[in-house]
Amino acid sequence: MRAFKAPRRSLFSRQTAFSALLFAAVLLVALWAVGGISGRTSQEQEDILRNAVKRAAVQCYAIEGAYPSGVDYLEEHYGLVVDHEKYEVFYSTFGSNIMPDVDVFRKGGAAG
Repeated sequence: MRAFKAPRRSLFSRQTAFSALLFAAVLLVALWAVGGISGRTSQEQEDILRNAVKRAAVQCYAIEGAYPSGVDYLEEHYGLVVDHEKYEVFYSTFGSNIMPDVDVFRKGGAAG
């Protein structure tokens, strides 16, 4: 009696290869999406900080009648919180009665 021999399957069939490629594609799309969300979140954090500095300066002007000379004054007297390890705040004044220019940049250049 002859023993039945099952056909030998290759370890890496076309179906397995297709599944692996599909998984890799889904993983790449997910990583790309997370990177995009991270970049937008970083920009939003900069915008929030910029608006907080401006609001604190306007509050100072409303109470004291003059815009402060720097961000340090706003931190000390108006409760502004700036993460100086993460962000650089550029605060330029032209006079005590003119709204200062405020720019916020993430340290290290690139977002994320």
